[in-house]
Amino acid sequence: MDLLDAHLVPAVDGVAFGLLLFVVAAGLSLAFGTAGVLNLSHGTLYAIGAYTGAELSDGTWGGLALGLVAGTAAACVAGAGLSAATAPLARRGHLAQALLTFGLALIGGDLLVQFFGADELPVRVPEVLDSSVTLLGHRYPAYRLCFIVMAVLLAAFGTWVLTRTRMGAAVRAAADDPQMLAATGLSPRAVHTGVLAAAGALAGAAGVLGAPIIGPGPGTSENVLMLSLVVVVLGGLRSLWATFFAAVAVGEVQTLGVSLAPELAPYLLFAAMAAVLVLRSRFAEPATGHGPDGPAPDPVARLRGALAARLRRPSGGAARPTTTTAKASEADRGRGQDRSATAPRAGGNRAPAWVGRLPGRAAWWQAAPLLVLLVVLIALPALLDAYSISLAGSALALGLLAVSVTILTGYAGLPTLGQTAPFAVGAYATANLADAGWTVGPVQIVLSALAAAVFSAVVGPAVIRARGTTVLMITLAVGELTGAVVNQLKSVTGGADGLVGFPATQALWGGEGMLAESELYTYALVVAVVAVALTLLVLRSPAGKLLTGTRGAEARMRASGHPVGRYLLVAHICAGALAGVGGSLMVTVQQYLSPADVGFEIAAFALLAVVIGGTTSVIGALLGAGLIVATRDWVAGSWPGHGPLLLGVLFVATVYVLPRGLAGLRGGSGGGSGPSSDAPRPPDRPTPVPTSAPAGKVSP
Repeated sequence: MDLLDAHLVPAVDGVAFGLLLFVVAAGLSLAFGTAGVLNLSHGTLYAIGAYTGAELSDGTWGGLALGLVAGTAAACVAGAGLSAATAPLARRGHLAQALLTFGLALIGGDLLVQFFGADELPVRVPEVLDSSVTLLGHRYPAYRLCFIVMAVLLAAFGTWVLTRTRMGAAVRAAADDPQMLAATGLSPRAVHTGVLAAAGALAGAAGVLGAPIIGPGPGTSENVLMLSLVVVVLGGLRSLWATFFAAVAVGEVQTLGVSLAPELAPYLLFAAMAAVLVLRSRFAEPATGHGPDGPAPDPVARLRGALAARLRRPSGGAARPTTTTAKASEADRGRGQDRSATAPRAGGNRAPAWVGRLPGRAAWWQAAPLLVLLVVLIALPALLDAYSISLAGSALALGLLAVSVTILTGYAGLPTLGQTAPFAVGAYATANLADAGWTVGPVQIVLSALAAAVFSAVVGPAVIRARGTTVLMITLAVGELTGAVVNQLKSVTGGADGLVGFPATQALWGGEGMLAESELYTYALVVAVVAVALTLLVLRSPAGKLLTGTRGAEARMRASGHPVGRYLLVAHICAGALAGVGGSLMVTVQQYLSPADVGFEIAAFALLAVVIGGTTSVIGALLGAGLIVATRDWVAGSWPGHGPLLLGVLFVATVYVLPRGLAGLRGGSGGGSGPSSDAPRPPDRPTPVPTSAPAGKVSP
């Protein structure tokens, strides 16, 4: 009984907090589950309502009602505007939506701070609710009890609308069968706009009513978005009541969990999120074929693949080489082969064997951007001041992180928001090695890459089971769990204070520590060039073709006996090692390390750099990272405090102006690293798959 009394108030607080998350998450679930929009600006819609309600609140019922109407209407209009903004992206997938909505979130957050100020606003509620009542012998805020009642009524009303009304039927039809909806005379586009407007209204109303619980201020939108994502993942997209109970569970973890097990509370939410997603992907294996390699491929899939291969053979019965076609395949173009060098001559004679080994014009054309970029990077120390040179070094570190995301997102088909986890492992490994006296740069690089690779090998089996947005959420959970460890493991990471004061890195054995910005930049450039060169060699090799085939024709790969799960795991480990090298470079260049350097924002920037550059372009990822660092830290220097606004404008402009990323400007691969767009491949050009090689072997 004493234990119950001690934790009664936190338990009721958890219900109130969870129900607030339910109202927000219900809108996010509608936007994603029904309208198909991955809205990373949903937390900003909450902030619009919270700021508006706080500004209009004056302690009277009229002020509360006015704030509720104004905040809900403002967020509703913003949601309808989001529908118009995302309409051109309907066929471009969720990565483009993530780029756009994240940019809109940055713009909206900056405008809110400029309009309402950077401090958290106080919220005044009517005097009757600004009191406490007796609850089982404890005093408890009356407003929170009132909010609990309102949220339960809202859940019941929303469920009734979706399941019992014509409007709800139209919403469900828009998600399940828009063609049938159009046949009834209703416009799927109008329903789409109405759903996003309703989602915005829910977020805005939650912001007004929840401002006394999660007040408006810097960081509010990010916090609300992350918690709402957890609720949606745990509750799913099919039932508001499932979302309701998931939200209450999250609220209890956030309040009662802190009271009962404060040392475990930071890990519980995202650990539960990752576990649920992994279990769902595991149970989805028989239907999707996307699970890890089992003892043998699905017999139906094997038969389908065998028939497809049979139909593709010439009449002579011999298997046709999958990389030799009448037209140059995408793989040949990505490899930069000049097909005329090996084609038969008119007289029937073939060109000498050594001719085929010389780089063709296409190869030099694809390599030209890399060579130009290298020349520019080498010349930077002579052109920039010390501060700008240090920013260029940081951009190289972020660029390696972005390239690791390119490997997973563009080549393996595993979009990730969690590469900051191995990035953090490499960064903290380098900082602790330096503090222990291991200051030689190559040693730090190798050991940091090894530590990050081991980390990626441990978490890889959980990641490679899923596909699409599920992978995005699993990797997000991995990244957030790593961030919780960083904040808790103070003896290794320094906690929230970070690490500083460790010895400078030596470029080679027996040298002195590098302190000048030009020295640090030169070291970072050499390491980055070597890492990118090795990456390109691997991506152009038969192993890279197998990885590309896994992304474009996974069913065929499995049917022909290839261990797809093994390929993906190796790619995940290699990408983690590359991210670890990037983390090591960041520490060397900055000479300090804080949790913000390896947090969610950096993970989002890395993914968005890949989208900006073109999801399968290595040079595009490097340029995207450079654009982000230059915009955030260099251009924003002339307009202090508006870095997020400038970044948001960059992201939004990129979505509309460069639909295929920077690599699409060349109409090619942007550096010879593969196709330049994340758009689906045409059905008449399947990704070449070496169907004749045994499982686990690479065909020549």
